[in-house]
Amino acid sequence: MPPGGSYGFFAVDPLGGRSAGARKATGTLLPVTDQDLDGLPLPTAKAIEIVTFVPAESIGPIQIGASYYLAATDPVAAKPYELLRQPLERSAKVAVAKFAMRDRERLGLLRVKDKAIILHALRWPDEIRAASQVPAPEVTVTEKEVDAALALAESLTGGDLGEMRDEYRAALEVIAAKAVGSRPEPTAGISRLRAPRSWT
Repeated sequence: MPPGGSYGFFAVDPLGGRSAGARKATGTLLPVTDQDLDGLPLPTAKAIEIVTFVPAESIGPIQIGASYYLAATDPVAAKPYELLRQPLERSAKVAVAKFAMRDRERLGLLRVKDKAIILHALRWPDEIRAASQVPAPEVTVTEKEVDAALALAESLTGGDLGEMRDEYRAALEVIAAKAVGSRPEPTAGISRLRAPRSWT
């Protein structure tokens, strides 16, 4: 994969077989051949290597990075895929694995959602900064102020994440279109840029 590219796995056989590939951010499909895999030095370049199983609650949100759907793409890979998917679906544990991507060996978490295996990239332990290293603000707040903040949080409860859109990116696309003299197409759900509501 070329340096600086943005890719996501579209198909990986976690327990055997060699059907794999990558999808560029532009949507271009780039097949990964056996010759490509043979040229890589790490065993995890050819497969996702499961190293342990841990309780799902033992993985903190700060450890989790980008996510990818995994799929078996040939009959040989189908049964091993199911023999991993079904136990994960029935268990309270998740699989921790190693895999290679963008010239690095990475740590990952495997879990099941809607009948598909999802690979979440994990940060290595030495990549995570301890919360104790973050300076705590030296400020005093009153109970009334905390209650007001809680009331604000309650008023913002119930939003549908499925309806949220990247308005900043859409606005930049509008600006870019105007810069080249084209008329930007209206985008559903995009109104105007606005700053996040203040908590003060």
